[in-house]
Amino acid sequence: MVKIEAEGREIVYSLERLSRLMRAGEFADGLNPAQWEALRFLARANRFSNSPGALTRYLGATKGTISQTVKALERKQLIAKTERPGEKRSIVLELTEAGKAMMAKDPWGVLAAACEELGGKTRRRMDKGLGDLLAGEITRREAPSFGVCRSCRFWREGGRGDDAASPHLCMLYDLPISAAETAQICIAHEPRI
Repeated sequence: MVKIEAEGREIVYSLERLSRLMRAGEFADGLNPAQWEALRFLARANRFSNSPGALTRYLGATKGTISQTVKALERKQLIAKTERPGEKRSIVLELTEAGKAMMAKDPWGVLAAACEELGGKTRRRMDKGLGDLLAGEITRREAPSFGVCRSCRFWREGGRGDDAASPHLCMLYDLPISAAETAQICIAHEPRI
């Protein structure tokens, strides 16, 4: 059997078509694609990133678009907007119980399950390749990386070893980080060099 190498353009076409099919499926459960994207972001965002400003930067949308998306999600009682403790002009966006339940119906969950069914070597290669492409675009566009603690230059594993609940340290904010928070995305993330 002759092995045919995929050209970059063909890979992009496949990514575009897959993305288009997934987006078409996002008109579900009374939500639109922008609302699903906002819910996905808030489900993954850490306490430093669960704000309208971080959501705007992550989605690369306008403030007006994000404002309308947030208002719609509030009306649908999928998110709650509160004042950040100690910061009168800062807003926190969090999923409500209904929002968490909605995330269980995320149309992209089907694709995630399909990825899990791929062989381990294929998954690792896809993860590496897509990660490299994403990192390149983030660098080219000078966009925030929104990565997780373990790949951030500010994270110190065991940096607060005396605190069993939050044993790690964010050196940027000089705040303790719990094990659960290390899997959440952050607007202040800077990749390790």
